[in-house]
Amino acid sequence: MKARVLSGVQPSGQLHLGNYLGALKNWAEIQSNYESIFCIVDLHAITVYQDPKELAEKIRETAALFIAAGIDPQESSIVVQSSVSGHAELAWMLTCVTPLGWLNRMTQYKAKAEKQETVGAGLLQYPVLMAADILVYQAKIVPVGEDQSQHLELARDIAQRFNSMYGDTFVMPETRLPAVGARIMGLDDPTTKMSKSVSGTNHAIALLDEPSIVRKKIARATTDSQPAVDPENMGPGVANLFTIAHACDPFITKNSVAGMRYGDFKKLVAEAVVSRLEPIQRKYREITADRGYIDSVLLEGQRRVLPIAENTIRNAKRAMGLYVANR
Repeated sequence: MKARVLSGVQPSGQLHLGNYLGALKNWAEIQSNYESIFCIVDLHAITVYQDPKELAEKIRETAALFIAAGIDPQESSIVVQSSVSGHAELAWMLTCVTPLGWLNRMTQYKAKAEKQETVGAGLLQYPVLMAADILVYQAKIVPVGEDQSQHLELARDIAQRFNSMYGDTFVMPETRLPAVGARIMGLDDPTTKMSKSVSGTNHAIALLDEPSIVRKKIARATTDSQPAVDPENMGPGVANLFTIAHACDPFITKNSVAGMRYGDFKKLVAEAVVSRLEPIQRKYREITADRGYIDSVLLEGQRRVLPIAENTIRNAKRAMGLYVANR
C-alpha cells in the first residue's frame, strides 16, 4: 500500500513561480509514488480578510493551475479544504488538547501578528488547523518547505499528545521532509522568499504573467555591482536568478553563464521562464474554457477523500467520548 501524502496552497493572491518551482512541480513528480491529496486551503486564507467574490474565483483558478502544472486528477485527489467539514471539526478537537504556549511560540504567528493592528484568533489557531489538515487524512508524508517545518513539528506534537491522552488515534506524520523544489526568492529583495502576500509589482512572477511582463520583471530584478556573472562569487540577486534559470532549464549551468554580462544573463533567465510557463498557461486556458470541468474535478476529489476524513472523525470522537450516532 502506498503511503499517503498531503500538501496544500492558499487560494489568496496569485500563484507564482516560487509556488511552482518550490512545490507544484515537485508534487507532479512525486504524485504517482504516493496516495496523493493536494488541498486548496481556503479556510487558512480567511485568517485575514478576503473579498468573497475574489476568493471564490481564486479557488477555481488555483485548482486549474494545479492541473496545468502537472497534477493529474486521475492520479491525485484535488480537494477544497472547506468542502470537507472534517478539517474544521477536527481542528476544534485538536485545539482543546493544544497548550496555548505551543501556539505562542510559533515564529510565523509572531511575524505576521507584528504586521497587523488587530490580530484575529484564527491566525493564532492556524497551525492547529494545519495539523488537522494532515491528521484528518492520516497523512504519512507532508512535503513542505523549511518555513513550514515548525508547523509540521507542532502537528506531530499535537498528534502525540492526543494519542497519549486518548489512545492511538492518529498516524504520526514523518519528520523528514521529502525533496522539495528550488527555494525562489523575491526579484526585488533576494533575501526574502518569493511570496503571494508581498506587495509590489516587481516582487514575484505570477504563473499567468504574459511573456512581456515576465521579461520586464526580470530585467528589473536586483543583481549586484559586478559587471558580469562570476559563478564562484554570486551575490544573492544573481544567485536567485541563476536558481530560477536552472530550475526552469537544467541545461543552464554555472559554467554556461560564466562571464555573461547581466543584461544578457537576464535575457537568458527570462526566456527560460517564458518557455517553462508557456505550456502551463496554454493548459490553463484549455481547462478554464470548460467551467464545468473544474467543478467535476473538485467534486471527485471530495468524493474520494470524504470516507477517510469521516472515519478519522468518528475514531477521534469515540476516543474523546463524544457522541457518535449508531448506524
